Amino acid sequence: MQHTLLLLHGALASEAQLKFLVRELPSFYQVHCFCFSGHGGRPLVAGEFSMKHFAQEIRQFIQDQLLPPVHVFGYSMGGYAALTAAVQWPELFSSITTLGTKFDWSPASAMLETRHLDLEKMREKVPQFVEQLTQQHAPTPLPDLLQATSTLMRGLGDAPPLTPEKLAALEVPVQVLVGELDKTAGVDASRYFADHMPRATFEIIMNTPHPLDKVNPDLLVNRIARFVELAEEGML
Repeated sequence: MQHTLLLLHGALASEAQLKFLVRELPSFYQVHCFCFSGHGGRPLVAGEFSMKHFAQEIRQFIQDQLLPPVHVFGYSMGGYAALTAAVQWPELFSSITTLGTKFDWSPASAMLETRHLDLEKMREKVPQFVEQLTQQHAPTPLPDLLQATSTLMRGLGDAPPLTPEKLAALEVPVQVLVGELDKTAGVDASRYFADHMPRATFEIIMNTPHPLDKVNPDLLVNRIARFVELAEEGML
């Protein structure tokens, strides 16, 4: 039986970030990806770069593609968007696996995160990464994307859509994965929010920092596939 799996990318990325998963997942998965607005060449439109809008894009994609309830893997921001959508439309989701998703948004944590989005500092420290981002998101100017991402993060800090109370009412099975060395998501915060979800599991991936390309791909595919099977069998 084919399982429908939707892969969602992180901030400042695109669906290209997830190509390795498409290659590694067993052929019996029906795998779908898309880019959020403003990413990967999609237009950056005022009012369409917010977590609320990204959640609506997930819903729209599922409905436009006439998909059954989907299993989701969301990396970082993609996991947050998937959960934001699932809180509103749980009937669209069979399970959600997040990796490196930051849950503990506050004005202070948003300020810390936005410091990493200073273009001049990025050009000094990681010029190759800046060039990669410039090409990946063209024709959207990189300064515009960085500014929109900063605004998004400040919005999450001021009014996070995923509170412990809202997650406590979520009946979708959720697998929260976090790297042991992930300084963005944080092990303690990830565990705290996972504990509030009634059908959540939690796992620390040892010796692993935040970037997706630092995660063992075989381990990640194993964890996604195992969770999908457990959800399909009603074991969660």
